Amino acid sequence: MQVDKKTVAIVTGGGSGIGAETARYLASQGIKVALWDMNLDGAQAVAEEIKGLAIETDVTREDSVMASLDKTIEKLGVPRILINCAGVLFGKKILGKDGVADLGHFEKTVSVNLVGTYNTMRLVAGKMAEADPVSDDGERGVIINAASIAAFEGQMGQVAYSASKGGIVAMTLPAARDLARNGIRVLAIAPGAVETPMMAGVRDDIRKAIEENVPFPSRMADPEEFAKLAMHIVENSYLGYSP
Repeated sequence: MQVDKKTVAIVTGGGSGIGAETARYLASQGIKVALWDMNLDGAQAVAEEIKGLAIETDVTREDSVMASLDKTIEKLGVPRILINCAGVLFGKKILGKDGVADLGHFEKTVSVNLVGTYNTMRLVAGKMAEADPVSDDGERGVIINAASIAAFEGQMGQVAYSASKGGIVAMTLPAARDLARNGIRVLAIAPGAVETPMMAGVRDDIRKAIEENVPFPSRMADPEEFAKLAMHIVENSYLGYSP
């Protein structure tokens, strides 16, 4: 997709971590960015920095997403890019020192990470599909969902998180097939450990083990590296569903 100063992007979870850095990078490329986040203060701080639009959004609720989508269209225009970064990570073993894990932990993680991603994807795609194509190929938009290496290589305590991210991976191809006829590409990025606020509470020994497990470079990813890959996906219109 060829982007210009009229191009509108939505970044969920834009108030911190990967979402914030992705919003910054898109804005640096001249894209108008709406930052959807439950953490409105964080989203507003980033929005002020990049001259974007911060909207308090609960991605798990249809009414909240629709209200945010309407406001985005009213203030910025029809979104052509959706990058789903909103997510939670709560480590908990099925059976730990405190006993059996509570079901609410699993439900919350899957609700935000997986259901939230599906919810925003379906509703934003509905608006993208109504817009005119932006290329001779008939492209109308692109959706990028943040999965995780945990979808394939989950560690101890990551049952809920891995299930939620595995769900994102599993729904990417059928979603791309569903939306191909509308000119909407759907892809997922599955990064390894990324240096974000969610990693701030990780013990030094665990952090070291994570970094040493990466062959090269032996470190955590920088959020900007995710953002740059997302931008390449946006601009490379041949990346997407191919039977």
